[in-house]
Amino acid sequence: MQILSKSLAIIFLVLLFLGLFLFYVSVTDYKPDTVEMLAINNNQVKTIALNEPITITTYNIGYAGLDEEQNFFADGGKNSRASNLDKVKENLEEIVNTIDKINPDVFMLQEVDVKSSRSYKINQKEYLSIKYPNYSYVFGKNYDVSWVPVPVFKPMGEIKSGIATYSKFYTKSSHRYDLPGKEKWPTQLFELDRCFTETRYQVENDKDLVVINLHLSAFEEGGFIRQQQLFFLKEHLNEEYKKGSYIVVGGDWNHNLPDTDPYQFSHEESWPFWLKNLPDDFSVDGYNWAIDYAVPTVRTMETEYKKGYNFLASIDGFLVSDNIEINYTTTTDTYFKNTDHNPVTVEIILR
Repeated sequence: MQILSKSLAIIFLVLLFLGLFLFYVSVTDYKPDTVEMLAINNNQVKTIALNEPITITTYNIGYAGLDEEQNFFADGGKNSRASNLDKVKENLEEIVNTIDKINPDVFMLQEVDVKSSRSYKINQKEYLSIKYPNYSYVFGKNYDVSWVPVPVFKPMGEIKSGIATYSKFYTKSSHRYDLPGKEKWPTQLFELDRCFTETRYQVENDKDLVVINLHLSAFEEGGFIRQQQLFFLKEHLNEEYKKGSYIVVGGDWNHNLPDTDPYQFSHEESWPFWLKNLPDDFSVDGYNWAIDYAVPTVRTMETEYKKGYNFLASIDGFLVSDNIEINYTTTTDTYFKNTDHNPVTVEIILR
């Protein structure tokens, strides 16, 4: 009887702790508005000229923790955090070196941590703002959880992260748009609040260059949330196109992009469970894809990177309104040394 009483007491305490934890996480849950104005930091003065080339890069930096030696639990691996603090610093430095070599006029980053256990609390937004004093930047938060308790024995812990857009041009305004579709309670308490940011830059003909930075859902089963996100984005792009703006949408689509073929890349792994083709019904009138079909932009993370083993695909790229001329699109092959993505750059001309 005494043993039974102790066992019941332990079970009660565990349930009490779990209940209090869920209550705390529910109360502190990040609940963004549908549309939020973003602060413009270090705004520049240069206006975009017509008939001159502009380069735009998208790069998922994987919180400087998903380097070539890493695997990730949601992709079938075991890890949830970077190897150590020094490795995060090293990856950040190399990511900056990669961006410097590209030298884009505008660059969009995903998975930029502000205060996260997985990247040892380094404020990457602040780090990058110091590294790029000649760029304006905006930051849209898409992950703010006091404690992510999975995996159980190596939890992700506290996460504060988002997407950031940097530019050499004068920024008129920037907004965060919350994407529809949420996981069920309590799962959503520990998930990202997906969004895109829309930033407007002044063009010399008084029109706007609208740059949309997005990071869509990946690991959701069934695909219903993804469908809602894509439908919302499509409707938004149709409305923006009617205004006559120049529009560039870039980021991590977390879908196999149109007409790309992962099987052209050498790999032993089979098609990952989370990778879906971008639906045919997402076709948006008045827009063209800017994709590099020759070099993959992402690797799977069930294991560390092994050339010829990991499944490779193209999920990062651009959708560009047809009033913009596309000169070229190229992927910088980093061989996934410092993050699980490669940066993709498009050169455009506004006519």
